Amino acid sequence: MTLPNTTLTAVPGFRVGHWTDPVGLTGCTVILCPDVGAVASASFLGPSPGTREGVLLAPEKKVERVHALLLTGGSAFGLAAATGVVRVLEERGVGHETPWARVPIVPAAVIYDLGVGDPGARPGEREGEAAARSASGDPVERGRVGAGTGATAGKYLGQAFTVPGGLGSVCVERHGARVGALAVVNPIGDVLDERGGVLAGPGVGPGAAAFGGGAVTPGEVESTTLVAVVTEHTLTKNDARRLADAAQTALGRVIHPSHTFWDGDSAFVLSSCVLPPADPMLLGALVQEVVCAAVRDAVRSVSKEK
Repeated sequence: MTLPNTTLTAVPGFRVGHWTDPVGLTGCTVILCPDVGAVASASFLGPSPGTREGVLLAPEKKVERVHALLLTGGSAFGLAAATGVVRVLEERGVGHETPWARVPIVPAAVIYDLGVGDPGARPGEREGEAAARSASGDPVERGRVGAGTGATAGKYLGQAFTVPGGLGSVCVERHGARVGALAVVNPIGDVLDERGGVLAGPGVGPGAAAFGGGAVTPGEVESTTLVAVVTEHTLTKNDARRLADAAQTALGRVIHPSHTFWDGDSAFVLSSCVLPPADPMLLGALVQEVVCAAVRDAVRSVSKEK
């Protein structure tokens, strides 16, 4: 019996592909949009976001549609994987129309995973190309895969208490509105369950006396959660930005502490705009629901792998 697709790719028009290095413990994940692109915007919180083309997503910028989104490990080195995604899209004739060429618009965001496996193992052009070529509408593979391969959580007490983070994906439909999300979970804080209990992480809070007290100073760029939210319901760039802010609010509900001095959280919202607009309040509620669910799905998917 084929199980129903309850991941981001249940939203028609969006496809997901991974490239995974299980030895170097890194990887990248590509979300391909419909060929005409998706209206998109983003919200970046924390002092250390690593991004490519992020400035184009500001509502006041001219380009409205993107053609793919790359989420990757490898810190700033991993941004090179976006070039491979661009190459695949160019081959397929997908991109923003200009007088001399179609130019694919591929924003990207990274997590820092260099200290988890081999610090010299980073996604590059070939790896981004492989992820893009593997993209499909099949249910998203989750856990220690793609950009979530080297993701970890609960880093506030130091490396000895760190736990796997992973990649999760969920789709939620309520009252005729549908929203999908994919999360790469690499925060400094704990991941909380639906009742506020600790799902992943030490669960004792920063500076806990039971673990020796004192402050552990994390690395400045080692923690980031990446979220991509997709929908079919028509949005403007301003709408997408407001929903991206709602996605960041959801991270504050499911990760504790969240948006710290050591996080660089990035939330993207993309719409294929093939359906009429949904009720804004309903859509905002669904975004928060699906982001929380995707973050929890990441760590639960990793637990199932053990």
